[in-house]
Amino acid sequence: MTFSIIARCHKTGQFGGAICSSSPAVAARCLQAKAGVGVATSQNITDPKLANILLDMTKYDLSPEESIAELVKNTEFIEYRQLTLINSDEKPAAFSGKHSLGVFSQCIGEHAVGAGNLLAKQEVSQVMVDAFHAASGSLAERLMTALKAGLAAGGEAGPVHSAGLLVVDKVEWPVINLRVDWSDTPIEDLHQLWKVYEPQVEDYVVRAINPASSPSYGVPGDE
Repeated sequence: MTFSIIARCHKTGQFGGAICSSSPAVAARCLQAKAGVGVATSQNITDPKLANILLDMTKYDLSPEESIAELVKNTEFIEYRQLTLINSDEKPAAFSGKHSLGVFSQCIGEHAVGAGNLLAKQEVSQVMVDAFHAASGSLAERLMTALKAGLAAGGEAGPVHSAGLLVVDKVEWPVINLRVDWSDTPIEDLHQLWKVYEPQVEDYVVRAINPASSPSYGVPGDE
């Protein structure tokens, strides 16, 4: 029903993730990140609050492995959940409960974690992590490369219909938060949306921090 990748950029300090599913609006439920803290997913039969709980525990100096272990130990219905978590400098972590749906897998890399359920094949998670580490460019671009590689490797057993891309940086809000909530080609649509937004990312940060120097986009009424 879902496959995802989360990652950190050790050069910029950014955290981010990319995710897709056969269900609508997957990114709104399953993917969370906090600037300066980390990025997490809660997927499979989703409990959306779990990703934020993991980030809160990470904020108070628990490692990803410790955070997930503590959550697993103290959470009802945890065997129905699939979790991933990354912070700034420690080994990433993941958990797949025994009731994860269909073919499921997880792969922990140096700077990324891939996970999925109802997959066409177990190798999808490994393929995403390998593609991320082999890719170049911005964190967002590498995440999209990884998600597309997961799809090319088989992706879900059935068609996917929604996808999302989330990146946090130095400001309190996500600098990138793009979603395709229902489409027959959500990953392709999301990548096209990202390429439209890519050259404007920094300008919107400037608009928030110093509107007096913000650029114009030439829209009606914007002089």
